[in-house]
Amino acid sequence: MAVYCSFLLGCSGHCSSLTAGRRRRPSNLTGSTVPVFCCQDRTDTMYLWVKAFHVIFMVTWFAGLFYLPRLFVYHADTNDVPGSTRFKIMEHKLYHGIMTPGAVLTTVFGLWLVSLRGFEWFRHAGWLHAKLALVTALIAYHLYLGRIVRCFAADANTHSQVFYRWLNEAPVLILVAAVALAVVQPF
Repeated sequence: MAVYCSFLLGCSGHCSSLTAGRRRRPSNLTGSTVPVFCCQDRTDTMYLWVKAFHVIFMVTWFAGLFYLPRLFVYHADTNDVPGSTRFKIMEHKLYHGIMTPGAVLTTVFGLWLVSLRGFEWFRHAGWLHAKLALVTALIAYHLYLGRIVRCFAADANTHSQVFYRWLNEAPVLILVAAVALAVVQPF
C-alpha cells in the first residue's frame, strides 16, 4: 500500500523512513484500515507543485530537443536563400526562446526537488545519481545543438541531412533511460 500511496501522492516511497507522519486510510474492499506513508504534510503540497513544474519544463525542453534536429534535417536540404533565412529564424527562436529556458527551469526545479528531500535521502538514491549523469549528457547535447545553430546562422554547416537524422535519435535513448530510472528507482 505504501507504493500505491507513493504513486498517487508523488512520494518516492522512501519518505516513510524520513518522516514519522503516518496516516491510516480505509481499504476499499474490506473497510479495515491500512497504513499509508507520505511525505511531511506541510511539504507534500509544495513537493507536488515543484514536481509538476519540473515535469512541465522537462516536456518543453524535450519537445525542442526532438524538433531542432528535425529543423536541421530540412535546413541542410534547403538551397534557396529565403528558405534558409526562415530556418535560421526558427532555429534561433526554438533554441533561445523555448529549449534553453526549458532546460534551465527543468534543472532548477529538479534541484529544488532534491533539496526538499534532503541530503541524506540524496546520498542513498543511487538511481538519482545515474539520472543526473544522463541529465549532464543531455545538457552537453543541448549545448552541441546550440553550436550547430550558430554554424547554420553563419552559413557554415558541414553535415548532411543524414547526420542530423541520426542526431535526432540521441535524446530518445536518454529520455527512456531517465524516465525508467525516475519511475522504477531500481537502486
